[in-house]
Amino acid sequence: MKPKITEKHWTPDLELEVQKIWEEEDLYRFDPDSDKVFSIDTPPPYASGRWHVGAAIHYSQIDMIARTMRMFGYSVYFPFGVDRNGLPVEVEVEKRYKIRMWEHPREKFIELCKKFLDEAENDIVRISRRLGMSADFKNLFRTDSDLWRAQTQRTIIEAFKKGLVYEDYRPNNYCPRCKTTLADAEVEHKRLRGKLVYLKFREKECGEKYLIATTRPELLPACAAVIYNPEDERYRELRGKVLVTPLGDEVGVLEHPAAKPEFGTGLMMVCSYGDAVDVMLFRELKLDPKVIVDENGRLNERAGKYKGLTVEEARERIIEDLRREGYVERVEEIKHDTPVCWRCKTPVEIVPMHEFYLRQKEYVDGLRKTVLEEAKFYPDWAVNYWLNWLRSIETDWPISRRRYYATEIPVWYCRSCGKMVLPKPGRYYRPWKEDPPLNRCPHCGSTEGFIGETRVFDTWVDSSISPLVYNGYGWNDELFKRLGPSDLRPQGKDIVRTWLHYTLLRVYLLLGRSAFKHIWISGMGLDEKGRAMHKSLGNVIYPWPLFEKFGADAVRLAGASEAHHGSDFRISEERIGGCFKFLQKLWNVARFVSMLPFPSEEPKLTPTDLWILGELNDLIRRSEEGYRSFDFFNPATLSRRFVWEILAPHYLEMVKWRAYGNGDEEEVKAARWTLHTVLRAVLRLLAPIIPHITDYIWRAVYGGSVHRGKFPRPNERWDTEYARFTGRIMAFNSTVWKIKKERGIPFSQGIEVKIPEELKPFEKDLRALHKISQSPSYFYR
Repeated sequence: MKPKITEKHWTPDLELEVQKIWEEEDLYRFDPDSDKVFSIDTPPPYASGRWHVGAAIHYSQIDMIARTMRMFGYSVYFPFGVDRNGLPVEVEVEKRYKIRMWEHPREKFIELCKKFLDEAENDIVRISRRLGMSADFKNLFRTDSDLWRAQTQRTIIEAFKKGLVYEDYRPNNYCPRCKTTLADAEVEHKRLRGKLVYLKFREKECGEKYLIATTRPELLPACAAVIYNPEDERYRELRGKVLVTPLGDEVGVLEHPAAKPEFGTGLMMVCSYGDAVDVMLFRELKLDPKVIVDENGRLNERAGKYKGLTVEEARERIIEDLRREGYVERVEEIKHDTPVCWRCKTPVEIVPMHEFYLRQKEYVDGLRKTVLEEAKFYPDWAVNYWLNWLRSIETDWPISRRRYYATEIPVWYCRSCGKMVLPKPGRYYRPWKEDPPLNRCPHCGSTEGFIGETRVFDTWVDSSISPLVYNGYGWNDELFKRLGPSDLRPQGKDIVRTWLHYTLLRVYLLLGRSAFKHIWISGMGLDEKGRAMHKSLGNVIYPWPLFEKFGADAVRLAGASEAHHGSDFRISEERIGGCFKFLQKLWNVARFVSMLPFPSEEPKLTPTDLWILGELNDLIRRSEEGYRSFDFFNPATLSRRFVWEILAPHYLEMVKWRAYGNGDEEEVKAARWTLHTVLRAVLRLLAPIIPHITDYIWRAVYGGSVHRGKFPRPNERWDTEYARFTGRIMAFNSTVWKIKKERGIPFSQGIEVKIPEELKPFEKDLRALHKISQSPSYFYR
């Protein structure tokens, strides 16, 4: 008998052969006319640099969901897009070409961004294809395409008309390096070194000295008040009095719980603006702000002699000046929580600016209620990531940015009356370089022309409508009518407060419903020591060398086997190498089975056959539980254990004599039929996780594709008492092998061992496996 699988070993090159067949067959084509459809809001990966293996594993598991749903009978709409907008790519271009965006012509800078993006996109798409992702790469979406940007502008024009977008002048997070406003969700916090400076204030009437500790002494010219906590008895006599700052300004003393008695001396300066707390205090206490930091991160004329200095320079200068004048009691070196730009890590300033805002604060309660009623989170506890963020929202979303490479805000202003003019939605507009599609102002009737808006949208304004754009909103009404927004949002926990929240918000404001039925939140890929992968740590693992050495299936299996969904998972070449060894084991089992004929009908099964089929039933049921919750840990680890620890070393070895044609005809058929039945089920159970090797084996042995099949079902007739003997069978076999090894007896030679009474149903196969004679000299216990 010759095996149908001719290759002796599984190799990564065979994956490329399988992928070529998939492409030729258009195997994963979506059928919108199917009775059951399932759509995935595939995260458009950001084209700003190289993917590490953690990102590759994340996307491989999204593919596992797509493949799972096909096996459950759905036609799966699995689009693929690339995020090509916003600040990160601009920062990368500035680094590559050693330029600053503001010093470069806008059109030229945009061209450089596109060039960089094309290169980065190519690498991302190549990795995604090599992973074996079954997404639609023929119709690639790009967030900087005219189609996508037109829909971004469409949704905002509609929001303008509903009164959901407005412009206001208010304090905002501002990155001096990137020269743009940042939403709260784009601000990270890092522990940075700083100085806690104890400054001497004096009470105006009696001249008594009071110490106030601050990490922002450069904002002293903007100090508008001093506060203490109402519970702090030390300063109650100061209520309503006036303190004189070291610069000679007079400020009132007020009570407010924002002051922390344990920090510094318990007295706190209120300046415009040191942080978000200052913004809140100015609003609540109705203080008049004196803004001294400009859009370049330098002090302006209102800071007096410190005008033109950077924040850091002004900090050192004012400490030096006040120390010389006797106003500094002491300076402590500390580490403190500092808000920084999410992209360039520059400390953020609070600068008042005119920006456009999308209303969200007043809709939080309705949004929460709708999503919790209509959507399910996977794992269920991951909903807390989003709920915690909702509880922190205190402002509307600033959606305008002062950058170049992003979707333009589709607004013009009449030269005569100055009022804003919106175009009709439908196409992509660039107000900074083109005239509006009208000649007369709809407000005043003037024909004097218009001034185009130069600002652009926050990149999340584009990516937050991915389930709408993917599914045809605004450009394919028939598709959108069939799909609506996507069924599933798969994403990482690190962008819950941005991508997930903004998408839920945008769809809720537009359609009044939850954007998704299923929300799948994954953990982070870490190195083998449990650390996040960073270039600075030198622990980044890139996928291409792993693909070449082990193939995509080994990488996919390693990711699925490492942790339950939602938990962080560790990645190492050693772990991936271990998964590659399992693929070889599966290959060897399949190669053996492939040389056996597959009986067309189920024969009479022996207790040994019913035992392994009972184990298979348990595997199918437990795997299906994992697949239906989009958690691949159990399907991966249980199938791996079943093949490696039970099927290959025990059942296959026990029935090999029958499979080769020994015994009566019914026993031979039973062994062959059971081996094929188990192999077919295992291939289908593992197909979503390791799609290449399972499909290659299926095509070679059974014809067609395993990916056109359905998920295996347990057979209740196989639920017999024999399944409970697994541990005893394995223990007996292991003991006999150990005895032979200790006595120097080859495994192929006979031995005298008594088979326990409880294993009598399997006696015939056990005797054949171990060559056990009838007269035992050793009693197994």
